[in-house]
Amino acid sequence: MNSLWEIYRSPEVWGFTDDVTVYFVPGFVILILLEFYIGYRGNVNLHEPKDSLASIGMGIGSLGLGVGVKFAAFGFFLFLFQFDVFGLQQYLGMDKWYAWVILFFADDLSFYWHHRLSHHIRVLWAAHINHHSSVNYNLAVALRQSWTELFYKYVFWLWLPLIGFHPIMIFTMIGISLIYQFWVHTKTIKSLGFLELFMNTPSHHRVHHASNIRYLDRNHAGILIIWDRMFGTFQKEEESDPVVYGITSNIHTYNLFKIAFHEFQNIWKDVKSAPTLKTKLGYMFMAPGWSHDGRSKTSDQLRKEKGIRS
Repeated sequence: MNSLWEIYRSPEVWGFTDDVTVYFVPGFVILILLEFYIGYRGNVNLHEPKDSLASIGMGIGSLGLGVGVKFAAFGFFLFLFQFDVFGLQQYLGMDKWYAWVILFFADDLSFYWHHRLSHHIRVLWAAHINHHSSVNYNLAVALRQSWTELFYKYVFWLWLPLIGFHPIMIFTMIGISLIYQFWVHTKTIKSLGFLELFMNTPSHHRVHHASNIRYLDRNHAGILIIWDRMFGTFQKEEESDPVVYGITSNIHTYNLFKIAFHEFQNIWKDVKSAPTLKTKLGYMFMAPGWSHDGRSKTSDQLRKEKGIRS
């Protein structure tokens, strides 16, 4: 069995340069321009230029940082892959069509829990919040990716190489999921009929980006909405409660560094002012909005106050 050091020196790691999302970048650009044109022709303000440029800037930064992090994660996944804990590698190879079907569901479930916990543990929320920080909702917001989420997200996929999926398969499926999630960031598509029952759609994801109390921390789906329905985090978009985009305390800035790190600064301020070690840890690891003295509230507490089912 190769050591981790030997893995990182291997041709398999250094040869891993293929990111499927990169191939779709031209398509992302074309669709953003098309959405901008649709808004222009319909006299609807779908894009605020400075905000959309900030979102694209966050995406470029995330792409650059992601190269090194993905390299490190891929090598570690290869290290874990050697163990073949359950002896399933022979059944889960890249040449097995059913292995890709199983991986599709396993990857989507992994994304759901990564995404859900990124909304429920404040230090993780600090990394994820920038994706929600725009008061607009358009395809450019899909590119408003985190610069720090990359450093923990792959933890939620570590179980996959251990049970026998090759890292190339895993990273390919992660890329496919990201590509799918691009198009749901739009207001131009309303309902998709029966697909709303099991797929993540623009309607479902608009709810996820809302700052309305009813919608907070709902619809964490990647591709399939079934996980939210199964685990009690699903919320339908209601005509009676139109979506208001952004976060509960909007930051009103186009500065990329403020977008990327503002919540870490907020955590630091709360930790410094907290009276005990327990409350300091609470401000780091409890749900966003938690406070020891009630000056701020979590999404579940806010819903309870308004009589909305959690």
